[in-house]
Amino acid sequence: MSFLLLALVVLVGLLGPLLAARSAWRIPVVVGEIVGGLVIGTTGFQLVDPRLDDFQLLANIGFGLTMVVAGSHVPVSDPTVRQALVRGLLGAVAVGAAAALLGTAIAVGFGTGHAALYGVVIASSSAALVLPMMQSLGLKGTSFTRLVAQIAVADVVCIVLLPLVIAPDAALWPAVGAIVIAIAAVLLAVVLRRVGRHTDRRRRFHAFSERRRFALELRFSLLVLFAFAAIAQFASLSIMLAGFAFGLVLASVGEPRRLARQLFGLTEGFFGPLFFVWLGASVDLRAVVAQPSMILLGLALGAAAVLAHLAARATGLPAVQAVAAAGQLGVPVAAVTLGLQSGLLAPGEDGALLVGAVVALAFSAWATGRMRPQPDSGAPTKSAQGIPH
Repeated sequence: MSFLLLALVVLVGLLGPLLAARSAWRIPVVVGEIVGGLVIGTTGFQLVDPRLDDFQLLANIGFGLTMVVAGSHVPVSDPTVRQALVRGLLGAVAVGAAAALLGTAIAVGFGTGHAALYGVVIASSSAALVLPMMQSLGLKGTSFTRLVAQIAVADVVCIVLLPLVIAPDAALWPAVGAIVIAIAAVLLAVVLRRVGRHTDRRRRFHAFSERRRFALELRFSLLVLFAFAAIAQFASLSIMLAGFAFGLVLASVGEPRRLARQLFGLTEGFFGPLFFVWLGASVDLRAVVAQPSMILLGLALGAAAVLAHLAARATGLPAVQAVAAAGQLGVPVAAVTLGLQSGLLAPGEDGALLVGAVVALAFSAWATGRMRPQPDSGAPTKSAQGIPH
């Protein structure tokens, strides 16, 4: 891959901020970046080859960093979210049950045989997309706190399940790898919490790193990410799980502001856009257009995601918040990425998954726009802070 092609990738990636600049449209930045990839990739002018090894490596790094940022902003340490976890868990279970039924019906109806994959995709929510939109409205109250908990549960469960449903016949090593990463993440969180208790030492360390311009926190973070990614790669897991696990560690111990800025700049400035451009370049929408059934499949998946999330009404979640929780992108994107790498998806099915995600996201943005701040009926809640994605 040449520097000319890298310049082209960065250039088309600017389409993301361009489309997202008008806040009234509520278009996430990644949508424009994927569109840019479609233009220069397999669907469009074929100016880049997404199958190049170095392009794929850079894209995987971007994928991992994107999931670190997303995981670091799941408010796992918020006490009000922990208190609402049971209700949120019940909501996620209700959505999961509905998603399983709808996914099975869609798989049978379209004859793809991917019921488990569709179920996981339909049940997924994206904390990195939905929470920032709601945060801008200043929402609070017990129902919103339950919604945050439900989205966090769906994020974690669907991200863990996705690699297993992609290749169920070879699920042993992925399951072992997931357990190893989980144990490593818990141990790392315990160690970082104990180190964090020594406030003076931590401050001296941060001051030393900043004064000498060593960026030691960022180096350590990349070391952990790549170590987790190596475990995931050995176990045939997605780097998605490695990045999200490390992001949850940062969220649980409290991510230093300087590290947050460094990770945000590294991810959103280059590696994240490169991944989404690569993803768009890898998708062949011509196959979707050539097969009208795949367009219908995408519309069905998007509608099913909205219907499944309405099942959370059974736990007392307002309908508009239930629809807003249907916003998804990370898991469908990961499903496309893993599906393309494994050869699991039929021609045009990758595009159908993205069409479904766009439909669900459109409903989520519409529902979010209809929400209004409500009086808090319970204890004061903390809103999710600083979610950039």
